[in-house]
Amino acid sequence: MTFYAAVFYVLALVILTASFLGVTRRQPVHAVLYLIIAFLGTAALFFLLGAPLLAAFMAILYTGAIMVLILFVIMLFRTSSRELGLMPQWKHAALLGSVFLAVAAAMVFKDPGSGTVLKAAVAQPKDFGLFLFDRYWLAVEIVSILLLVALVTVFQTARKRGAAGDKGRELEEHP
Repeated sequence: MTFYAAVFYVLALVILTASFLGVTRRQPVHAVLYLIIAFLGTAALFFLLGAPLLAAFMAILYTGAIMVLILFVIMLFRTSSRELGLMPQWKHAALLGSVFLAVAAAMVFKDPGSGTVLKAAVAQPKDFGLFLFDRYWLAVEIVSILLLVALVTVFQTARKRGAAGDKGRELEEHP
C-alpha cells in the first residue's frame, strides 16, 4: 500500500466516523462540530486527489457556512456551553481532529521526491466554472434554492422566538 492510499483510507475513515457522530448527536453544537471535521476531511480528500480548487471551496464555503450556523444556533437558543454539555464529549472530537491534523501534516510535509507519482489533474478555474454551469446548472440552482430556504427558515424561527419572548416579558412587567 502506498503512502497516498493509506492517507486516502485514513481520511475516508475520519469522514465516515465524523459524519456518523454528527448525525447521531442530540446537541446541535456537537453535530455541527463533527460535520466541520467531516467537511475538512473531504477538503483534504479533494486536495489529495488533485483538485485544490474544490478543496478550497469545501474548506472556505462549507466549513465557513457551518461556522456561521454554529453562531446562529448559539444566538438563537441563547444557551451557555455548560448547558449544552460540551465538555463530556470532547474526547471524540479531539481524537478525530488530531487524526485529521496528523494526516494533513503528513500530506503537506511529505517529500515530493519519494517515488510515488500521481497523475496530475489540472483544470483552470474558468474551465471548471464553464463545466459546472454548463452541465450541472440545475443542481447549482437547486442548491442555491435550498440555501435560501434554510436562511428564510432560520430568520422566521428567530423572529417567532423573539416575538414569543417579547410577549412573555410584557406579561411579567404588567401583571
